[in-house]
Amino acid sequence: MTELAKTFDPAAIETRWYAHWEEQGLFRPERGEAEPFTIVIPPPNVTGSLHIGHALDNTLQDILIRHARLQGKDALWVVGTDHAGIATQMVVERNLESQGVRRAEMGRDAFIEHVWEWKAQSGGQITRQLRRLGASCDWRNERFTMDPGFSAAVLKVFVHLYREGLLYRDKRLVNWDPKFGTAISDLEVETREVQGKFWHLKYPLEDDSGFIHVATTRPETMLADMAVAVHPDDARYKALVGRNVRLPITGRLVPIVADEHADPELGSGAVKITPGHDFNDFEVGKRAGFKAVDMLNMLDAQARVIQTADGLIPEALIGLDRFEARKQVVERLDAEGLLERVEDRTIQTPYGDRSGVVIEPWLTDQWYVDAATLAQPAIEAVRSGKINIVPKTWEKTWFNWLENIQPWCVSRQLWWGHQIPAWYDDQGNVFVAETEEEAQREAGNRPLRRDTDVLDTWFSSALWPFATLGWPEQSDELRRHYPNDVLVSGFDIIFFWDARMAMQGLHFMEEVPWKTLYLHGLVRDAKGAKMSKSKGNTVDPLGLIDRYGADALRFTLAAMESQGRDIKLDEKRIEGYRNFATKLWNAARFCQANGIGGAATLEPPSAELTVNRWIVAETVRTIQTLDLALAELRFDESANTIYHFVWGTFCDWYLELIKPVLSGAEGSGEGGEETRIVAGWVLDQILAMLHPFMPFITEELWHSLADRSSPLIVGHWPKPDARALDPHAGPEIDWLIRLISGIRGARSELNVPPGAKLALHVRDAGPETEARLARHEAVLKRLARIEAVSHASAAGAGAQVVVDEATFVLPLEGVIDIAAERGRLAKALEAAEKERDSLAARLGNPSFVERAKPEAVEKARADHAEKASDAEKYKAALARLG
Repeated sequence: MTELAKTFDPAAIETRWYAHWEEQGLFRPERGEAEPFTIVIPPPNVTGSLHIGHALDNTLQDILIRHARLQGKDALWVVGTDHAGIATQMVVERNLESQGVRRAEMGRDAFIEHVWEWKAQSGGQITRQLRRLGASCDWRNERFTMDPGFSAAVLKVFVHLYREGLLYRDKRLVNWDPKFGTAISDLEVETREVQGKFWHLKYPLEDDSGFIHVATTRPETMLADMAVAVHPDDARYKALVGRNVRLPITGRLVPIVADEHADPELGSGAVKITPGHDFNDFEVGKRAGFKAVDMLNMLDAQARVIQTADGLIPEALIGLDRFEARKQVVERLDAEGLLERVEDRTIQTPYGDRSGVVIEPWLTDQWYVDAATLAQPAIEAVRSGKINIVPKTWEKTWFNWLENIQPWCVSRQLWWGHQIPAWYDDQGNVFVAETEEEAQREAGNRPLRRDTDVLDTWFSSALWPFATLGWPEQSDELRRHYPNDVLVSGFDIIFFWDARMAMQGLHFMEEVPWKTLYLHGLVRDAKGAKMSKSKGNTVDPLGLIDRYGADALRFTLAAMESQGRDIKLDEKRIEGYRNFATKLWNAARFCQANGIGGAATLEPPSAELTVNRWIVAETVRTIQTLDLALAELRFDESANTIYHFVWGTFCDWYLELIKPVLSGAEGSGEGGEETRIVAGWVLDQILAMLHPFMPFITEELWHSLADRSSPLIVGHWPKPDARALDPHAGPEIDWLIRLISGIRGARSELNVPPGAKLALHVRDAGPETEARLARHEAVLKRLARIEAVSHASAAGAGAQVVVDEATFVLPLEGVIDIAAERGRLAKALEAAEKERDSLAARLGNPSFVERAKPEAVEKARADHAEKASDAEKYKAALARLG
């Protein structure tokens, strides 16, 4: 036992305890025969740094893993980082360019070697930051998606899928980033509102008998138009379907086709179709009978104009950047009299989230996975309950996406990543194998060249739940820890990662990757706005840890995580939970100063004193409630359960109620000894229950209160022994708390000076109440500041407190100015009611509710609730005065 410092200083204990846990291997103690419990971390990018979303995600995982560890399970939290192809290549290229070196000049092998050097020096920032948060991962077995073993698994999966016909090469449209020269995923596309224009054009009919009118936000793409679509039921165009229009500038003849993509209610009802440069148009083109190989492509990899297959683009436009080409095309259309008008319009425009340039739908050859086939078992796994999605509201999204899933583009035009294991001969034949030697044998030892593309990082991370455990080797770790128990994930990657893990896990392991998928919401600012650097409302979790400690931040995130709802992070909440930690610290210091130490047993101690039987029962009830909340992944309910028990039940009531026992004559007798044993046991249960949420302060207090044989991190989770639920102690202490609270409330409402001691007159008390008053009179006098308890009638005005059948009167004549207090309360009541009614009228106005900003409406509702509560409080106070 060591004496606790007067002031709780998180920084002083966090580094010390984390280093001790990690050095002693306590994050993964040897428990080979114990029940396994497994979580895999969503691998952060190796280039990343800890943001508030990471803090939430990893706090929730750490709560679950620490809880399982305390339960005695073989708790494994798999940790590692993702190689983050495009992000890492961008960072390293930028570093090289600052030294005057370009990637192309280095060559592929030298560049990749340089990336590995960068990773060794700078790639571990986020894992160091996770340690500051308290994440108790299995660092001794940290993984990386480019590890040799993991890479072998990636190659095996690619080859296996290819040979099953589930992975193939195809020409389709992709999101193309012209700056990086690669396809990117939908997740890497950021849609922005841009002030643009809508150009209205006239396309002449082939026989010059008239025009068909179209409109576009990208007039340059008309150079590769291949059709004009109209709705099949649009009477205006029925006679034109099957005829041709002559495109301006190129003179190409293109057909008018009927397709339901054209909306008769929008504009002219006719739509220009550029299947090589628009995702919707690509589908229309396929329905119209155009093969992908025949679709026209008018841009190169840098989004510069190139000649199309028919050679009809004027030479003056070749080589122009797409936006310069736009100007030239518009000028030519205008000169030909085919530009009708231009209107300003706000346009939803896709940008590369890292490059910052406009993304171009681009027709190119890529590798694809047959996601529709792989999706079927993943759909069934959720329908059958093999995968439990929490909250269940996300099941609809899961089904909707997987039932309508498109082929998954898995190739990227980068150097950093898993190079695709495909080789080509001079005739273009492809040979897919895990090694070049194997491909060479299949090719009959003909000269081969390897595909230069790499795999999308989501392809490799989809194998994370089993490849991190040693697959394809059938290791003991794989057998014990697959499937995982829970995956904690942000809802925003349900498609990109979660569903793909389900597909690959079910296909290669023939079992779901995890039993439960928990999807949490986003962390927003205090007003509910999404955090972004451009808004300047982002929050640095490390700065919050510096100010308030990791425990306070963790507890805040847990207390506010309500099954998938977004979190409005208010720094005042973090400050409040820092105060909670301080409250616990001071309570432990009080216990220490009064001879209260750690418990000798896990079982609840026996007790004779009512207050001790009550706190033991309340502790057991709290354990039961907490166990249920954690089993249901209700993090907010879990945190609030332990918070209210520690702050209210233990600190505010139990410690106050036992002070006379500890300091009076009983303190040296049996009552005092019993109370010290009970208080020590309760404090031990608190530290164990709170440890998953606040690991640092609980470990520090655990060792300060007693000489322990082992750290709390590998201690024991409390057992809710129902035999300790005393049916009589609870109602009695509850009565006492209600009486003291009622008296305190009346004093506060009526502005009774805090130091004033009042008489308490009791009316209509039954025998049980009389007996309770006799047993607890000393505590009642001290905590409610009562001078004497009388059964005589009270003279003059007084405040009335009703508890059960009895009425308790506090005479106030001479203590406060009764008339002035009535006047003050009446005035305050009138003001509160006026504001309440004004806010109610505003909220009852549909115009305000529908048109005002959501945060303004929410604030009005909160203010209304506050004023309504104030009005009730003032009304009750007036009633007390009679």
